[in-house]
Amino acid sequence: MVLTCGALLTLVVEATDLFRTPGRAPLTLALGGVYALVATVGFGWVRHRDRSVALGYVAVQLALGMAMFATAHRTVGASLLLVVLVMQCVVLLSLPAALLVTLVVPLGHLGMTLQDGLRAGMATLVGCLFGAVSAELWMREQRAREALAEAHAQLRGYAAQAEELATTQERNRLARDIHDGLGHHLTVVQMQLQAARAVLASDPERGDGLLAKAQQEASAALAEVRRSVAALREPRTVAPLPESVEQLAAASSAAGTPTDVELIGEVRELPAETEEALYRTAQEGLTNVRKHARATRATVRVDYRDPDTVTLEVRDDGTGAPPEGPRGGFGLVGVRERAARLGGSLRVDSVPGRGLTLRVEMPG
Repeated sequence: MVLTCGALLTLVVEATDLFRTPGRAPLTLALGGVYALVATVGFGWVRHRDRSVALGYVAVQLALGMAMFATAHRTVGASLLLVVLVMQCVVLLSLPAALLVTLVVPLGHLGMTLQDGLRAGMATLVGCLFGAVSAELWMREQRAREALAEAHAQLRGYAAQAEELATTQERNRLARDIHDGLGHHLTVVQMQLQAARAVLASDPERGDGLLAKAQQEASAALAEVRRSVAALREPRTVAPLPESVEQLAAASSAAGTPTDVELIGEVRELPAETEEALYRTAQEGLTNVRKHARATRATVRVDYRDPDTVTLEVRDDGTGAPPEGPRGGFGLVGVRERAARLGGSLRVDSVPGRGLTLRVEMPG
């Protein structure tokens, strides 16, 4: 619109010379005014219509512009108005269509002497080419801005999805920690309290010992809660895996199920996440032994012989899993999730009446 108004103003200024030719100036100004009006108001309307309307607009403006160009004696203002058409053609149609119009516009210089016609035609051609290239660059910039805005919108969407996924993963991690840690200790406390109530009347000394162990487990549960809360503020540190497994076995034995620990191969340091996952597997396995297996003995085996893999097994000689599959609820789901997240796998083998084996293999 700014270029159109500037070109029209130039045409009006140049029209003062046209008054030397009676009747020509009013016609030129009338054609130029109609052309400029259509180029501003009509262009905005045509831009949102289909291609056939755009073609009609360009044809009408080209004919009107060439007539104005001829009556204006091919002045600069008239040339600028035709440059506007070339630029609009790029926006409405395409660059090749604008180049075709560019080749037509210099034909308005036909009728001039050869030398003057070539000079003026070349100047008009260059001006139209400059307008077409400028409009094409502007269109590309607009498309790039739109693509960039769309990419930013997609990135915002991806960021929101990543944040939601991270929140979900953190929820699942906390759920696993609460179940595997606090749930383990509370299970032991519950069983010791049940045992204490059963023997308290007949054997007060043994009942007192069971209550003391229940108190110790309650303290351990409180420490587990504090450790989980601390994990929200800073990375959690745990004891080496063999030591942690020995502590679990001792607690299981104290709760009434004698538990052995077997370390096979040369013990080596593992990544903290791997040791945590294996520790939680042993914890969940022993918890399920005490809650469901009715076993007389359990074994935790950690196998380091494979240089690329560590295997942890929890075995018992209890009743085995029921036909519908092993119990354990969320605990086994958490163990499976931990293993899968670190590239490991979980397998449960059971023979009814002869025990169950919980086996996890982890890279390490």
